[in-house]
Amino acid sequence: MEEEKSSSPRTTTTTHIALVSIPALSHQVSILEFAKRLLNLHHNHHHFHVTCIIPTLPSQNNNTFFFDSLPPNIHCIFLPPVNFDDLRNDSSMSLEAQLSLAISRSLPSIREALNTLNSTTNNNLVALVVDAIAHEALHFGKDLKNKNKPLSSYIYFACSAMLLSLCLHSRKLDQIVPCEYRDYPNLIQIPGCISVHGKDLPNSVQDRSSLAYKLYLRRCKDYFLADGILVNSFIEMEQGAFQSFLSQSQEEVIIPPVYAIGPITQTSGGRNNNNGWECLQWLDNQPPKSVLYVSFGSGGTLSQEQINELALGLELSGHRFLWANVREPNDKACASYLSGDGAEPLSFLPEGFTERTKEKGLVLGSWVPQIEVLGHGSVGAFLSHCGWNSVLESVVKGVPMIAWPLFAEQRTNAAMVTDSLRVALRPNNDNNNGVVLKEEIADIIKRLMEGSEGEEIRRRMEKLKDLAGCAFMEDGSSTKTLSKLALIWKSMAP
Repeated sequence: MEEEKSSSPRTTTTTHIALVSIPALSHQVSILEFAKRLLNLHHNHHHFHVTCIIPTLPSQNNNTFFFDSLPPNIHCIFLPPVNFDDLRNDSSMSLEAQLSLAISRSLPSIREALNTLNSTTNNNLVALVVDAIAHEALHFGKDLKNKNKPLSSYIYFACSAMLLSLCLHSRKLDQIVPCEYRDYPNLIQIPGCISVHGKDLPNSVQDRSSLAYKLYLRRCKDYFLADGILVNSFIEMEQGAFQSFLSQSQEEVIIPPVYAIGPITQTSGGRNNNNGWECLQWLDNQPPKSVLYVSFGSGGTLSQEQINELALGLELSGHRFLWANVREPNDKACASYLSGDGAEPLSFLPEGFTERTKEKGLVLGSWVPQIEVLGHGSVGAFLSHCGWNSVLESVVKGVPMIAWPLFAEQRTNAAMVTDSLRVALRPNNDNNNGVVLKEEIADIIKRLMEGSEGEEIRRRMEKLKDLAGCAFMEDGSSTKTLSKLALIWKSMAP
């Protein structure tokens, strides 16, 4: 049934936690980094064992370096790939719908893995924690018994508290807003957060007649069934959102306990390929805070026209840059999210660009150790797709941002970092068929890297960095919350 990584679960008495992730590396990294945080709590790391069940897709390449580097008391089970042959020619299905369908088709294997795990852990399996997109697996906790009681079941919400607030408010919004959200003339009010334009809500809500929207509403409804929701954020960054969960529970609906356990980020990007070494060595030779790091994440893609404009804008700005994960052009922003890298990226760049910028720029077509890049003293800013992992990594390292969202919830994240936290600038792509032109790209780079506006943003990001560091100190807010969870789970063990 399954392919196993790491060692087998211990037979000694431990508190055992089961995780269920989704076929997306960014989500897998986040939930497993959470597991590492749990194990590393100073007073209980010898008492926990974690097993993570991971559905897979046929086209997926697992990052073996990350999984091979996990500690021995984290055990991963990779399920057999789901069959998507019937959807091979369906280009209309959104990313969110594909991931949800992958989980639905993996449910029998997930159930079998959980039953096997529960029968072989000496009844020490005390809690089930499922990725927010794997919400259907939440119901399995009711079938698994610990001390003749249903297993405690939790949602791991790998995104912001702002997005969770939107999800928990979704049914009410669905009744209030009479049209497509993007066409709504008023701002969308999200409890405890800034109000946003409808166009900045996640992709999954942008077509209310679509399968993706129906799945989104079903997912949000299931969140209320959880015994708790673990959010990868911290109170000091999203105080209003976390406060709103308490007030809504008192006034409108009963929201499960919400635990702020972030910022959970990858602790090391690793240096297991030549590009990882090359980019860090290149950064070693650049002046402090002089480099703009450009990356659209593990799957973001740009059109050929936008690649041209971005390249020429970087050149026009006159600033140093490291552009990583450059991929084959595609008009679908998430084209590479569920598949491997395409052809040689340098062939898609404007003619002569690489030669003209070789003294100031480095372009790479594959993975780089992002957490180490952001922590490098030469990096002064981050042009990012605003995936939540990247946002948190930028916060943890104190690097101001240019917000360039592509798909999923990235526009909502961009609105937060730009308009609420004010640690980012955002280019305008309302004109020119959504293409950001080279002149605006050059201008926004200069605004962030030079002058008083960039300095103010940098100061705010430094303050946020300090707050993020405090959250995981021994008496920090997130450490206390995670310790509280650990004590709850340990109390359930025999």
